Amino acid sequence: MNALAEAHQETSRHQENVTRILDAAERLFRHYGYTKTTVADIARDLGMSSANIYRFFGSKVEIHQALASRMLAAHYDLVCNAASLDATASDRLRAYVLNQYNMTVETMLDEQKVHEMVVIAMERDWSVIDAHFDRVNEVLAGIIRDGIAAGEFAEQDADAAARCFSASIVTLCHPQVVAQCLAKTNRATVDELIEFAIRALKA
Repeated sequence: MNALAEAHQETSRHQENVTRILDAAERLFRHYGYTKTTVADIARDLGMSSANIYRFFGSKVEIHQALASRMLAAHYDLVCNAASLDATASDRLRAYVLNQYNMTVETMLDEQKVHEMVVIAMERDWSVIDAHFDRVNEVLAGIIRDGIAAGEFAEQDADAAARCFSASIVTLCHPQVVAQCLAKTNRATVDELIEFAIRALKA
């Protein structure tokens, strides 16, 4: 086996171990909660030593960060899928927000332990969260530019509009806020908020 093939095999093994650790950590975080799960628990679940876990992650915090990044990647896929739809800019934005809201409710709130994990990530303001917002807003800006070019939206700074659009729908996407508003009858509905945000782009 040549050096290139050996390097590729080693990289593949490393990624397999990382994935196994993350899968086990997510399973335990979901069942016991982030704060109650230790690196030793994760190692025990995998039948390995804690020292072996530390070969791949420096701490439980790093494992949490990697899981947060993996979960946010699923959210990023939502906006990319919406952007690729053969539909008007307004309909693509609607599709994104509705899918984002449904994922937040189903994934984050139906399992309280997952909610805890995401909230901790947001409270620590990790760079992975900021990078996620930047990537999502970049895709939203592209959708808005399409709407401007089609005469669907008013002439405006698409990047600023994307940031404002994201801010206006935060109650539909932020797990803590969604949790607080879910059972409230004196809050704007999902459809009302989406239509309000889209009308602002047309004004």
